[in-house]
Amino acid sequence: MKVFRLDIAPCYDFDVYGVAATVKEYKLAWALNRLLGTQLTKQQDLCYDIFGKERLIISNYKYITPHSEVRLFRNKAMGTSTLKKPFLLPDIKEYEYVLQVTGAIRQLYPQELMSKLLRIPLVQHVKKFDPLTLKFKENLIF
Repeated sequence: MKVFRLDIAPCYDFDVYGVAATVKEYKLAWALNRLLGTQLTKQQDLCYDIFGKERLIISNYKYITPHSEVRLFRNKAMGTSTLKKPFLLPDIKEYEYVLQVTGAIRQLYPQELMSKLLRIPLVQHVKKFDPLTLKFKENLIF
């Protein structure tokens, strides 16, 4: 009998921004909503089971239109964790939040989006990352 293999390469067609801000996620989501004209809303927390022993619980906000999607994640896991690296993206653990942008918003004005993010008084620093260079990029596939 013939065996067929299905090789699926994940699509990393999104931009990732590391956001350094020492505020609660709901305040940052509110500031992003006001500045970008989005409506980021709190979603059910993401739960990653690590080796069947530990759990990473990540807070997340989402805004979806027919042409784009914006997601805001807290990079550090909520609660207490005994994991060595309790982060959604340990590669960029210096950033408290991760902003994932897909679709039209991403393609229209990438530099303008970066400058708008820096205009938020709650934000200290923003850096754009190439998702292909991140070691734990699979954590951003939903």
